[in-house]
Amino acid sequence: MITPPAAAIDLNADLGEGFGRWTLTDDEALLSVVTSANVACGFHAGDPSIMRRVCELAAERGVRIGAQVSYRDLAGFGRRSMDVPAGELAAEVAYQIGALEVFARAAGSTVSYVKPHGALYNRTVHDAGQAAAVVAGVRLAAAPGAGGLPVLGLPGSLLLAAAADAGLTAVPEAFADRAYTAAGTLVPRTEPGAVLHDPDAVVARAVRMAAEGVVTASDGSAVAVAARSLCLHGDTPGAADLARRVRAALGAAGVAVGAFA
Repeated sequence: MITPPAAAIDLNADLGEGFGRWTLTDDEALLSVVTSANVACGFHAGDPSIMRRVCELAAERGVRIGAQVSYRDLAGFGRRSMDVPAGELAAEVAYQIGALEVFARAAGSTVSYVKPHGALYNRTVHDAGQAAAVVAGVRLAAAPGAGGLPVLGLPGSLLLAAAADAGLTAVPEAFADRAYTAAGTLVPRTEPGAVLHDPDAVVARAVRMAAEGVVTASDGSAVAVAARSLCLHGDTPGAADLARRVRAALGAAGVAVGAFA
């Protein structure tokens, strides 16, 4: 069963999105705000040194570590949809989780959940085969006797349905800085207005989604979003300051912030 809404909202951010000398996210600043860290596992961004450092910082701050798995698309930042055979995709998802787990354990923590990134995230909203492959990868990476990690995804997605059917905890999430369609899906990044850049608008949407479970779609309609976690993109300009504003606004609105159960 998909996890119902809770009194507290989790704040997650995509972190570790760099490679070698190139960096994109302000990991240290964001880890002082969020409660869950989606750590890039090397397929769309991230490398061993970055993964290790982010896990250490997250563990120091008591932030939960999540594996942000993706298609093998370093050049395209994981935002290009790919037709990967189910067995291969499952193995690649398990591989990414396992790699991050090494660094999480070395930091005194563990990988606590899985969230697909970019094109894989959007593909698993409506593609049953790719959704099932991701879930199979999560199960493959599980310790003997364990059922598998919780999975974050879009409310109503086939990914969350597949996770729930497999006995995994399915955690619906919302996006403060992304435009929504009337169907409750994300407006593709290739379309104008897909990403919101007005900080005031992002903050207001975040509070409304967390407090009321509603977001205004691109056509002006009200769409229900019963989310347990709220994503604050780490690659947005001024992401750390925006995250602080969102967290402060949630507190002012009486919305508790805390990691999902």
